[in-house]
Amino acid sequence: MVVLIMAYTIPAIFISLQLTGNPIPALGLFGDHAASGEPLLAKLDQIVRELGFNEYTAHHADTFNMVLFTLSLMIGTAGLPHVIMRFFTVPKVSDARWSAGWALVFIALLYLTAPAVGAMARLNITEQFWPNGTNGEAVSVEQIETDSAYDWMATWKKTGLLDWEDKNGDGKIRYYNDANAEMQAKAAEKGWTGNELTKFNRDILVLANPEIANLPSWVIGLVAAGGLAAALSTAAGLLLAISSAVSHDLIKGAINPKISEKGELMSARVAMAVATYLGLNPPGFAAQTVALAFGLAAASIFPALMMGIFSTKINNVGAVAGMIAGLSVTLIYIFLHKGWFFIPDTNSFSDADPLLGTVKSTSFGAIGAAINFAVAYLVAGMTKETPQHIKELVESVRVPRGAAAAQDH
Repeated sequence: MVVLIMAYTIPAIFISLQLTGNPIPALGLFGDHAASGEPLLAKLDQIVRELGFNEYTAHHADTFNMVLFTLSLMIGTAGLPHVIMRFFTVPKVSDARWSAGWALVFIALLYLTAPAVGAMARLNITEQFWPNGTNGEAVSVEQIETDSAYDWMATWKKTGLLDWEDKNGDGKIRYYNDANAEMQAKAAEKGWTGNELTKFNRDILVLANPEIANLPSWVIGLVAAGGLAAALSTAAGLLLAISSAVSHDLIKGAINPKISEKGELMSARVAMAVATYLGLNPPGFAAQTVALAFGLAAASIFPALMMGIFSTKINNVGAVAGMIAGLSVTLIYIFLHKGWFFIPDTNSFSDADPLLGTVKSTSFGAIGAAINFAVAYLVAGMTKETPQHIKELVESVRVPRGAAAAQDH
């Protein structure tokens, strides 16, 4: 995680220095644009508005959906299995607490930097396509092909994640919102034939950002190395968690306790193969896929984890019933919007027109968690009481080993 965050923040520091003179991206975001002297966000708002897009800082999304989305990401993070497993890799409780504390510091650094990276990248991209300002001439095809500042475009075009087309043959590449009525009128007046940046996959933004800003080669290499290291470490942790959960916890622990070690190993390999296939064929771009994963963790693991620590009323039947209910409802809601088992064209709804009001599939994890809690308490109340030794275990979890009883002074 530290490698990822360093690889993410170092380019952001360089870009913040370029645009605002402030080495702290989170502060540079609210600083002044060095070239114009205007506030950075005001400058960005002006540029995107003149190109027919919504203002960058304006509120465009539904507030209720955004609250649910934020909550899903928060509690989903706490329930991620490969994160929880890290607490078993240290010898002492104090080490786990220090590890969690430092993790929060680095995560806070990452989350404070992310908004600045997004805003500064949007400004850099827009200024590259309109180097003379939005009222001047757009970048020419010749400049893209010969100017080293635009080498990143040729590099990413080879991946199929970026493309452009000179639609009216005038040698210029114009990037604007051709769905905006005012821009349509302006385009008709000037002979433009639509947005000529025909493809820009958002997944490339973090890796392409240093190239777009023309940072030194070693910074670009650092980002690539950090991204690769983060991807491999996260994938390894997730595959280990998935395979052990399916083969040991689910199959051997609940379905077939007498399964042989060979059969357990085979089931682990099958689980890893399915997980790998889904990883290679994600249901959306990276951020959407991460949001869906966090939502599933929020709806299934987080409530059981919290109730296991703080409640003596939940028995095993209630906990399992809650997890199944939360996971099932969330999965069904996701499948209804993303396609059954993520098969294209099998969805009944879309995130542009959700089933439940404005609640998108990426935000449903918080509702799934609420269903998990409700079903767990309901089922636990209708079944046998939690055994006394489990109650004592739950109480002891929050008390440091060796601590004496509370004293009345």
